[in-house]
Amino acid sequence: MNKQHNHIYDLCKEHMHSYVMAEMVDGTTVDGIVTGLDEEYVYFALPLEQAEHRGVPVEGPNDRQFGYGGGHGYGHGPSHGYGGYPGFGGPPRRFRRLVLPLAALATLSLLPWY
Repeated sequence: MNKQHNHIYDLCKEHMHSYVMAEMVDGTTVDGIVTGLDEEYVYFALPLEQAEHRGVPVEGPNDRQFGYGGGHGYGHGPSHGYGGYPGFGGPPRRFRRLVLPLAALATLSLLPWY
């Protein structure tokens, strides 16, 4: 790892489970909660409204949340309640997962929750 990569990795580790503003090397920004980190990627939970406005697909191959977006099984088709079984509805989804390469991050800033 180079010095910049180490610095970004340390910032992400320090702000794990915090609400942050991430600025990419191309100048774009994303705000969300840091939910995970490894040597190559940082994982975020974005507020769903933000994810929709930034063009991040609302449904995707990594949607495996039982009961949220049920349909005819787990995570397929229209929502019909828990795991696709009518009458067992769950709360609406509020966050969307976003995975970014650490090399794409320029800086990370802590944001207040309110």
